[in-house]
Amino acid sequence: MTKIAAKIQSRFTSERGATAVEYGLMVALIAVVIIAAVTLLGGNLSNTFDNVAKQV
Repeated sequence: MTKIAAKIQSRFTSERGATAVEYGLMVALIAVVIIAAVTLLGGNLSNTFDNVAKQV
């Protein structure tokens, strides 16, 4: 009886879903960091290229 209960419990408490959620959260966090970096550095980079273009 214990083996049957363990099998049933293992089917309902699978860690695959939790792992997928964790990876999803990591990907979302990385995306937010990339977007923030591009937003913050994009203006400075654009100004730098404009200054170089004016000097050329």
